[in-house]
Amino acid sequence: MPGGPTRAGRAEGREQAERPGELEQPERLERPGKTEPLDTVVTGTHRTPIGELTLAASEQALLYCGFAPVDRLLPWLEPVARRSTGEPEAGAGSAAAALLDRARAEIDDYLGGRRNRFEVPLDLRLATPFRRDVVLGVERLAPYGATTTYGALAAGIGKPAAARAVGAALGANPLCVVLPCHRVLGASGKLTGYAGGARAKQILLDLEAGR
Repeated sequence: MPGGPTRAGRAEGREQAERPGELEQPERLERPGKTEPLDTVVTGTHRTPIGELTLAASEQALLYCGFAPVDRLLPWLEPVARRSTGEPEAGAGSAAAALLDRARAEIDDYLGGRRNRFEVPLDLRLATPFRRDVVLGVERLAPYGATTTYGALAAGIGKPAAARAVGAALGANPLCVVLPCHRVLGASGKLTGYAGGARAKQILLDLEAGR
């Protein structure tokens, strides 16, 4: 693993492990910055062993996969889409609905142990630049079957004193499961907060560890 946490980073990690309630509060999404609006975003849901996931996609990419209900997600879609609609209104033949179906199939394959990486196109416009760096850094530092810590992840993205900010960024991951924030643990290896709850995080870690 590139680099290692500084003393400050380790202290932050220990503090986070001791106070998981301040970490990945469910779906702490901030409103996205200015981007060219998408024409249409289609939302849907998908029942899985870790709970019901809410999905949102444009005709080009998956924008959201997480545990917030659709009505909580819609305000964050307003700045990035001229129109948000559910699958029934969009129609089964729409490109966005087809992309949601592709995401569902890949999620099912992953949770069934038949896939260890996702290939569905992703759009991270719901995340700030720092949060993009954090969530994209997880897979680089902790590939399938491995884990890392908040302090190590902070160091790995060049922000060794930012373990707490890394925890907050993971809590706002707009693409849970697909971008594996569940692989990040407290400094002691303790299971800490997760948007889908501790049980969901443990299921994902056990799946990837082959347990």
